[in-house]
Amino acid sequence: MSGDETTHEAPGERPGGSIAHRVPDLGALELLLAVARLGSLGAAARELGITQPAASSRIRTMERQLGVALVDRSPRGSRLTDTGALVTDWARRIVEAAAAFDAGAQALRDRRDSRLRVAASMTIAEYLLPGWLLALRAQRPDTAVSLLAGNSTAVAERLLSGDADLGFVEGLSVPAGLDSTVIAHDRLIVVAAPTHPWARRRRAVSAPELASTPLILREEGSGTRQVLDAALGGLARPLIELSSTTAVKAAAVSGAGPAVLSELAVGEELGLRRLVSVPVDGVRLARDLRAVWPTGHRPTGPARDLLSLTRG
Repeated sequence: MSGDETTHEAPGERPGGSIAHRVPDLGALELLLAVARLGSLGAAARELGITQPAASSRIRTMERQLGVALVDRSPRGSRLTDTGALVTDWARRIVEAAAAFDAGAQALRDRRDSRLRVAASMTIAEYLLPGWLLALRAQRPDTAVSLLAGNSTAVAERLLSGDADLGFVEGLSVPAGLDSTVIAHDRLIVVAAPTHPWARRRRAVSAPELASTPLILREEGSGTRQVLDAALGGLARPLIELSSTTAVKAAAVSGAGPAVLSELAVGEELGLRRLVSVPVDGVRLARDLRAVWPTGHRPTGPARDLLSLTRG
């Protein structure tokens, strides 16, 4: 076909392309309704917060798009043509449908924003989240927050099953199926009661000695256990295995044996000399604390706001 040739649509055949290219946008339709109601293009422009030249341009664009004249302009004001009055009736239905759509979307947002389900591993749940949630309450007093505290494995399961909106973990790696961002850094330290032999020794505990000593430990699947096991290349059979940081700390305070805990968790006990920090040589017990969420589903609403507070 040569460049001079043109094609003609068959009778009743609709032009190709998306309907979005053939139907005026909502702003133009709202302008047309305002002109019909106020009888003046200038008054309609002022009501919608645009300039009169911008309003005139928008009407002309809509007329070109539809291929019909919509408004007669004169010194006495603007009057809809007969075709413009018909288009206005159609426009009113579209704008009303858009308003209903917007109201429905707002209802969905309100329902989403009315609750926040958080899953967090124990150290974060006990020592960091309370402050963040208090700050979130000041921003969103009407949002009800539920918190599940468990190990990192349980946090991942909750997120992947849709039972939590945002999670926090302490392990070495990000569980499969989750995206993450580092929100803080933490250090694990070896602690013991002042009466324990390790609290009185002059030389540091070596990494092999720590690995071969039965310790008071968190359960398998916890971030603390994962970091310690990876750093030492394996652990002796636990002296006691407990499911919370508080329980591990209490057992260590009682003198049952040494434990490895986050420095976030033992500040008070160290200050009161209920526990003593035991130096260790040959191993670095550092870890990242992460916020996590299902891959491809970046946090929104209250979950997004909570995430922003963790970086404050």
